[in-house]
Amino acid sequence: MKRRFSAVIGVLVGVCVVGAGGADWPTHRGNLERTGNVDGQPGPKSPRVLWVHKAGEQFVASPVAGDKHLYVSGLGAFNSAVFHAVNLDARPGKQIAWSKLTPVLKLPVVSSPAVAEGKLIFGDGMHQTDGAVLHCLQADSGLPLWQLPMPGRLVHLEGAPTFSGKRVYMSGGNAGVFCIDPTKVTLEGKELDVSAVQPLLEKRWKELLARFEEDKKKDPDFAIPPNEDMLPKPSPKKLWQQGQDKWHVDASLAVAGDKVLAASSYLDDEKIGDRRLYCLKASDGSVLWQQPLRLNPWAGPTVAGKVVVVGGSNIRFDPKTIAEGRGEVAVFDLETGAVKWHKSLPGGVVSPVAAAAGLAVLCGTDGKVRALDLASGQEKWSYSARGPLFAAPAIASGVVYAADLKGVVHALQLADGKGLWTLDLAADPAVKAPGMVYGSPIVHQGRLYLATCNLEGDHARQPAVIVCIGEK
Repeated sequence: MKRRFSAVIGVLVGVCVVGAGGADWPTHRGNLERTGNVDGQPGPKSPRVLWVHKAGEQFVASPVAGDKHLYVSGLGAFNSAVFHAVNLDARPGKQIAWSKLTPVLKLPVVSSPAVAEGKLIFGDGMHQTDGAVLHCLQADSGLPLWQLPMPGRLVHLEGAPTFSGKRVYMSGGNAGVFCIDPTKVTLEGKELDVSAVQPLLEKRWKELLARFEEDKKKDPDFAIPPNEDMLPKPSPKKLWQQGQDKWHVDASLAVAGDKVLAASSYLDDEKIGDRRLYCLKASDGSVLWQQPLRLNPWAGPTVAGKVVVVGGSNIRFDPKTIAEGRGEVAVFDLETGAVKWHKSLPGGVVSPVAAAAGLAVLCGTDGKVRALDLASGQEKWSYSARGPLFAAPAIASGVVYAADLKGVVHALQLADGKGLWTLDLAADPAVKAPGMVYGSPIVHQGRLYLATCNLEGDHARQPAVIVCIGEK
């Protein structure tokens, strides 16, 4: 009993140690072009697996890289919440730096985080839940800094937040779009700078530890170690909210200068929402322009120079509906919202389009990776994967990386779509784990990172993996 308590306290104290700020990943897929690559370094030239983390939870969201850690949200048993910080230079037995579970996270987490100025922000909740919380942690240590509850039916924070201009912008399902000031928080009725919150939380934590030590002296068998849910929960200031109970915005936002691009869907079963692309004024959320969409924009907006690219689909992330899938790509002028072109596709586009070298590169549920000319919509090339594609591509130094629902990773030339190499995660001797790839892969410091899930199908609820591919 004493040994078990010592181990628990060691983990909790370690969580509350504050580290230095990490590399920034301020928006979904790292940048407005949604390339999944923020440092500009090339990805791996060959399919060499450097390390694998096998886990019982299922990984749905795209991972995000910081200075020292890879951040991955997952679904545990009965869709319980799991959030891991994985060491980038992982070694066997030392892969997980820290984790967040219940009771700190009370709702499922399918949101990719955003990282900026040493802070890590992500949302919780999914389509099956109502109400959600936006969480802010210290990126290196995992110390909770603040929470913003967002109540309401069909309110869930499935998209990734965006840091821009000292503000955070977030989509919230039926909550529409909201903007917060993450630098100011309210704690016990007082407004404080977020930098002042950390020492207060550390003081409270020491008090909880001291109380626990006293309880152990009185009755060690019944003394309960503290957890982070017992700490005070500061709340940031919400600056504005737009589209509440009128729009349904699940996809991540794009913030381009003074404009916020929000892609709203219409939920056929619930008869809720508005299938439309909105351009909002970043300062106050007022609508600058809007355009109707033909299909639901689960992929969300991509900004490439002076245009906005939106992928759409009539199906969601549901393998059972793939045969019914159809999609489109629509391109609009960023300043005016004028339609540049629409292109219908035989497969749904459920994850963001990546923009590079004048091309819009997208993955479809029909198993095709396609490159369209950004100016005209003309197809430049297509590549046939081994299975349907839910995840978006990553692009680095002229190479496209895509991963399909059969767990096969593909590397292609951006210029012409010719295959460079493939990696079957189920067959590779270093991995040996079948799994589908829902979350889009990323490239960071020359390595390719991705995670799998087995939510259903032939391998339902089998262990999933986080995989690092690279030269060294």
